[in-house]
Amino acid sequence: MKFQRLGDAGQERPALLADDGLTYDLSAITSDINGAFLAGDGVERVRTALAASEVPLLEGASDLRVGAPVARPGKVVCIGLNYRDHAKETGAAIPPRPIVFLKDPGTVVGPYDDVLIPRGSSRTDWEVELGVVIGRRARYLEGTVDALGCIAGYAVSHDVSEREFQLDFSSQWDIGKSCETFNPFGPWLVTADEIPDPQDLALHLAVNGEQRQDGHTRNMILQVAEIVAYLSQYMVLEPGDVINTGTPAGVALGLPGTPYLRPGDTVELSIDGLGSQRQTFDRA
Repeated sequence: MKFQRLGDAGQERPALLADDGLTYDLSAITSDINGAFLAGDGVERVRTALAASEVPLLEGASDLRVGAPVARPGKVVCIGLNYRDHAKETGAAIPPRPIVFLKDPGTVVGPYDDVLIPRGSSRTDWEVELGVVIGRRARYLEGTVDALGCIAGYAVSHDVSEREFQLDFSSQWDIGKSCETFNPFGPWLVTADEIPDPQDLALHLAVNGEQRQDGHTRNMILQVAEIVAYLSQYMVLEPGDVINTGTPAGVALGLPGTPYLRPGDTVELSIDGLGSQRQTFDRA
């Protein structure tokens, strides 16, 4: 199933993009696509209602803004340097333990919303990532099977980064990751049953029409299930939380002479089965 949230920012309506290509209005079933919906019986109620032809079409859906498919997450947890080729291109050693940092949940915006280059920025960079959405409380999980059972679904995530802020201004990465609008997400939350193997997905990103990233989740150092199980040993993951699982090679940081993002630039990114995004960058 492909869940969406459509409408103006702060007024999004829960919706479903069905296999028939039509968009259905879920307002009578749930007030939002959020942790409570994912942790409860919301998904099954939608399946039942859809099978019984009890879900109305969302008229004019194609004219509505596409918001992030999950209402503001409780937290956004990120894994750094999780692709071997990305670590190599940036000159970093493969970390002996996962690099974990948090990103301000307020950075999550719609997949086609403008992204703001921060004031004083000289090195705003792109990163296409597989986003994982938690659907069941994860605490001290015992293995990868349990971890996969806690995943509600997947989405395209753009972990925009300001490298000077991230690497030169602090020993922590957070200030270079948490700038306004720095995490476009969506267009869909694709339920886990539709992605049988999250390690079999190609990721792509282009800047102004020029291919920059062309990666594959099979090249992750720590796989999706391992990430969820690992994080659960150190924090409680709640329904609706998002995990950004790392980016493959091809970022500006790893491509000497490649310009960083400037106002007017456009970035397009996609992941197999999860849809695509497009953003224009502008001044903050």
